[in-house]
Amino acid sequence: MTFEQSWIEYDYNPFILFNANGKIISLNAEAQFLLGIANPNELFELAQTYASISFGFKTTFVQLEYGRYRFFGITVGYEDEEQIGIKLYQAPSYKLDAKKPDGQLTNIYTILDLCISSNSINSPINYTKTYDPTIPEVILESNSIIKLLNKTYSYFSESETIDTKVFYRIGEHIKFDGKKYSIFSIEITGDQTNPAKEAELKAVAENYNFYLDASKTAITINIPMITS
Repeated sequence: MTFEQSWIEYDYNPFILFNANGKIISLNAEAQFLLGIANPNELFELAQTYASISFGFKTTFVQLEYGRYRFFGITVGYEDEEQIGIKLYQAPSYKLDAKKPDGQLTNIYTILDLCISSNSINSPINYTKTYDPTIPEVILESNSIIKLLNKTYSYFSESETIDTKVFYRIGEHIKFDGKKYSIFSIEITGDQTNPAKEAELKAVAENYNFYLDASKTAITINIPMITS
């Protein structure tokens, strides 16, 4: 792999090259994660829609969202009728001037089980969960995360099923005081939301300095893995 190829491979922004029929010819590492959420055919159609009229490259500022991914623009390029490439530019996920979290070592699974248990009392909702067992205890202010989780479960209180997933975010980090920390996420999804509670939910997250991603069917709380 040449230096130029390595640069594309490890770019923070997804890059995909399609042939004329929409088959993927090549893609970088970040695009592989994106394709776990986004439909390749949809991305191919996106490239065709925003391509320049004649051969060449065209950059367009457009708001796009695929699961936890948010983009503020794309570049589409083609030099013949055989291949077309698209690069999507990620919007920053986290505040650059964020304060390092305070609190004590907390078992996030214990907190989640507590919140699920309290919200499921006298409720017809089916609560499911998928936990990554490798997430260690992390420093959190437990009362704050409990309040945010309860607000999130309340946001999905009209759903038949609410799923809670805990997973490690591969390749993503945040810095505090010059030190880099890995990130894990709590993703809570449901089939019905209460839009009236969305503003309150986001206000709670901002008040307690949590990093929140919100979509129509999912709320994702992103937490730095600070263990000491």
